[in-house]
Amino acid sequence: MVIGILGVGHLGKIMVEALLAAGQGDLLLSPRGKAVELAKAHGLRLAADNAALVAEAEVVILAVRPKDAVAAVAALPWRAGQKIASACAGVKLSAFAAVLPAGVSVHRIMPMTAAAQAASPTTLFPADEALERLLAAFGPVLPLGSEAEFETATICAAAYGWMQKLIQVTADWSVTRGLPEASARQLAALTAVAAGRNIAMSPMPMDQLLSELVTPGGITERGLNLLQARGTLAAWEEACEAVRDKLTAQ
Repeated sequence: MVIGILGVGHLGKIMVEALLAAGQGDLLLSPRGKAVELAKAHGLRLAADNAALVAEAEVVILAVRPKDAVAAVAALPWRAGQKIASACAGVKLSAFAAVLPAGVSVHRIMPMTAAAQAASPTTLFPADEALERLLAAFGPVLPLGSEAEFETATICAAAYGWMQKLIQVTADWSVTRGLPEASARQLAALTAVAAGRNIAMSPMPMDQLLSELVTPGGITERGLNLLQARGTLAAWEEACEAVRDKLTAQ
């Protein structure tokens, strides 16, 4: 099966390398962005243009800027049975349907750059078993039941960046207090990984998990109380709403 990558920027490059690491070698790249360097580095094929890519590929992963997504797929030689996996945040299925012929199935995906470590939780709508197997190269795949669910879930792609900023702030603070930089970075990052795994792998309700951590009078309680008093947690929720508003407005 030929997999076409239409849009080879930063995320596209990561997806290509993740697919290669997972043993998916039959890739065809659109001839822009980082595609030339990837083709040279890995012996991959470059399509003459987007039309040539669509003419050959059975599945096309679309990773262009959201504002360019619909124009990028319009007026190309699509055929019934092809699949498009769009990683373009906020671009609804109806927008693609308006410019594509019948029989081309469009799916929305939202991989994160942790696909480079095969650790990206990647959302998918509508569900498709063949795409799930393909996307497993990026990490765990989470099929969703509606496009509304997908839009809400996409907020986690933004929170992924915010969480990295919190890790950086914690690590930088630790360095100013005498922890070696390499140790500070590893400890802050792995602590975040541990927190995520604790929630993801435990059947216990999240409120209960947290209550068992927050010992009365302890260090976790002291910090959480300060964050709550400063409005930090409420601001986080506001940021989630702001992203959702942006996604649903497109």
